[in-house]
Amino acid sequence: METTWKVDTMHSEVGFKVRHMMISNVSGSFGSFDAHATTAGDDFSTAQFSFNADINSINTGVADRDGHLKSADFFDTEQYPALTFTSTGVTQINDDTLEIAGTIQIKGQSKPVVLKAEYAGIAVDPYGQTKAGMTISGSIKRSDFGLTWSAVTEAGHVVVGDEIKLAAELQLIKQ
Repeated sequence: METTWKVDTMHSEVGFKVRHMMISNVSGSFGSFDAHATTAGDDFSTAQFSFNADINSINTGVADRDGHLKSADFFDTEQYPALTFTSTGVTQINDDTLEIAGTIQIKGQSKPVVLKAEYAGIAVDPYGQTKAGMTISGSIKRSDFGLTWSAVTEAGHVVVGDEIKLAAELQLIKQ
C-alpha cells in the first residue's frame, strides 16, 4: 500500500551555510518550501521525495545580502524563482540512516546530489497525526549551478566559498 506524506512546515526548517572570507560561515534559510514523499507502507527506504523552495523567501538575517542573493549575480529569482529536488533512489545504510540520491535544480541547472538522512522514526502527535522525522544534510558547489559571483579581498581571501552545506529538519505528516 502506497503512503503519501506531506511536510509539516510549522515543525520543519530548510537551511544552508557558506564560508565567508574563508574564516567563518554565514547561515541562511528558506521561509517558504514544500516537500512530499511516497512510501510503500511506512518504509522510508522505499521513499520517493520531492521538494521545492521559493528562493524569494531566502533569509540570511541581512536584507541587503538577501536582495543580492535574489539578484542576477546569484539566484536571479525573476527568471528562476524556485529550487527543486527530486529523488531518484534511496539506500538504507542502517536502521536510522538513509542516503537519498536525486537531482537538484537551481537557476535552470540540474545536477545529481546524494543527501544523508538521519531518520528519527514515526510518532503520533497529540492531535492524532502520524508523523515521520528526519534530519537531512549534504553539500553542493554553487559554481555547478551558475552561482559564480565572487570577490577577492586585498589580502587574497575569497569572499564567498564555493561549497554550500545543506541542512533540513523535516517532519512529514501521513496523509
